[in-house]
Amino acid sequence: MSLEIFFTLVVFAFVTSITPGPNNFMLLASGVNFGFRRTIPHMLGIGVGFLTLLLGVGFGLGALLETVPLLYTVLKFAGGAYLVYLAWTIATSRSMGGEAETNGRPMRFIEAAAFQWVNPKAWVMAVTAMATYTSHESYVLTVLLVGVAFALVNLPCVSSWAGFGMLLRNWLSDPVRLKWFNITMAILLVASLWPMLK
Repeated sequence: MSLEIFFTLVVFAFVTSITPGPNNFMLLASGVNFGFRRTIPHMLGIGVGFLTLLLGVGFGLGALLETVPLLYTVLKFAGGAYLVYLAWTIATSRSMGGEAETNGRPMRFIEAAAFQWVNPKAWVMAVTAMATYTSHESYVLTVLLVGVAFALVNLPCVSSWAGFGMLLRNWLSDPVRLKWFNITMAILLVASLWPMLK
């Protein structure tokens, strides 16, 4: 892979990681409701989970999904159902989770990592990246380079969403504003599924 192609891959990874989608909407809401520090396991889970999905697609799952399209359909709808559940949880949240609060909690590392495997946007990103940026001549190396590019770019991108949410905490300390923010985030989370579930 030439340096020019690697640079375009990094740009692709940046654009797909920073743009709105299920992960980023959830991180924004988590940053508001729980703060940046408590959202770190969620962010790290996204990075690790997506990297394992990306490598899985690169080393064979992509071909399996092409061979068994029903499996991809099942994954899409399972992911969609889980996102609707998460949206409901966000929409009905009415208080910011303080350090000592136990009622609400941010998504855990393992939950965020596992979610990548049913996240329709993550699958589209992984399949597209592997189809576009790998070469048959040095397949293993290019699959690993795709993984490196996303590993470098993904965490700073998703962290910015949680950071922005944290910046909104003071403004959203008003219960009415927080209620409507959470409802809006839930609607956007569900709406982010539409392009992928068509």
